[in-house]
Formats: sequence, structure tokens, C-alpha cells
Amino acid sequence: MRFDLTLIQPWIKEGCRVLDLGCGDGTLLATLAQQKNVSSIGLEIDADNINLALAKGVNVIEHDLNLGLGNFRDNSFDMVVMTLALQTLRYPHLVIDEMLRVGKECIVTFPNFGHWRSRWYLGQRGRMPVSKFLPYTWYDTPNIHFCTVKDFEALCADKQIRILNSAVIGAENNQSPLADRFPNLLGVTAVYHISK
Repeated sequence: MRFDLTLIQPWIKEGCRVLDLGCGDGTLLATLAQQKNVSSIGLEIDADNINLALAKGVNVIEHDLNLGLGNFRDNSFDMVVMTLALQTLRYPHLVIDEMLRVGKECIVTFPNFGHWRSRWYLGQRGRMPVSKFLPYTWYDTPNIHFCTVKDFEALCADKQIRILNSAVIGAENNQSPLADRFPNLLGVTAVYHISK
């Protein structure tokens, strides 16, 4: 399992209702159902991932997150999760608003484009960064909104969103005290637990 998915599990309570936006192959929801007895729904746009999630016993609905979450009532979930999808959305701030409407708490993870390697790559090579964590070239990337830790925290401040917990994952795909101290510079992936 990806490290960000492992990292967020303690923030998800036993037996709660979870909505996973962009649930991928359903690994997180299948694990949470087994280990924490959650009831869950995943939303996913990719047909192959939907089939993989269904094979794992995950309740999944084909849905484009850019269309919003109008099919869900206010506070209908205890937790809404969106991992590594924020940067692919047309209007990420509106999806965050929707997450906070339908969920009592939310978890968002995203690649930190403020990481020193991204800065160095752009500064030294004059080209958009390509790495193990950002393996796409500028013309075929699904990432359309490049966000840093500081950008996300500024958005939370502007919208009066509470940050309950946060962490960053360093270059070695783990947590490190140095990355925690300088998250915008040394964090490869940012992880936020938020509420209204």
C-alpha cells in the first residue's frame, strides 16, 4: 500500500462512513473495511480501476469529480478522502468545498510541487520536472493545478478551513523530522486532515 494511505489510517475512526474520491483500485477502502469495519463508497472515473475495486468487494460508482458531489446530502459521511487527485481537478477549491459539505472531516493528499527537486529541475534545466514521483512530461500530465504546501495552507486560511493534522512524506517515501520541519521544501507528498 502507498505510504500516504498507510499514514492516514489512524485518522479514520472504527466503524465510520467513508467516501473515497478517486478511489483508484479500492485498496484503501478494502483495507479499512477489513481492519476498521468502515462502511464506504468509492468514486472513480477509470474503468479498469473500477473493475479492480469491485473485485476487492468495494462499493464503487463511476463519477467525474469535476461534476461535484450533488448526489450526496450534507454531512452524509464521517470522513471524505481524496488522495493524489487534487492537482488533477479543474476547480480543486470547489471540490474541497463539496468534500467539507458532505463530510464531517476530510483527508487530502497531493504532490508538493514546492519540493526542492522540482525547484532545482525547473531552475537548472528550464523544463517542467519529471521524476519518480512526477513521471509525466508537461504535455501528457494529468496534473493541471500545481500546488505547494504553502498554497494549500493559504487556501485553508482563506476559506477558514481547520487543519486538524498534517504530515509530509519525504523523498524516501517515509516521514522524516527534517521534512516535518521544512515541509514546503522537503515534502514530496503533503497529507492534510481538515474540517470546517
